[in-house]
Amino acid sequence: MRRLLSEPFAVDRPWRLNPLVALRDESFGALAYHYGNRRLVFLKSRTLVTLVSSLHEYPSAAEALDAHVPEAQHTSYARALERLAASEVIDAA
Repeated sequence: MRRLLSEPFAVDRPWRLNPLVALRDESFGALAYHYGNRRLVFLKSRTLVTLVSSLHEYPSAAEALDAHVPEAQHTSYARALERLAASEVIDAA
């Protein structure tokens, strides 16, 4: 059963990699393991790994998207971030 977020994903808010999550680099991107809920999530692109790893450096997810993702792909990467928030891989900073 999926946990409902206490607050919905908002691209204009700051986000970070959840401190309970470890990333392991793989040829396809990375594996994200959450030590709290024991969930394993596949990050299937290097760009997504870079984006998730650097979220804490930006005042909003939108600014992180601007810095790391081509504009034409912002919508798909924002949806990926939303799914990662629902999986507790990232959380609001």
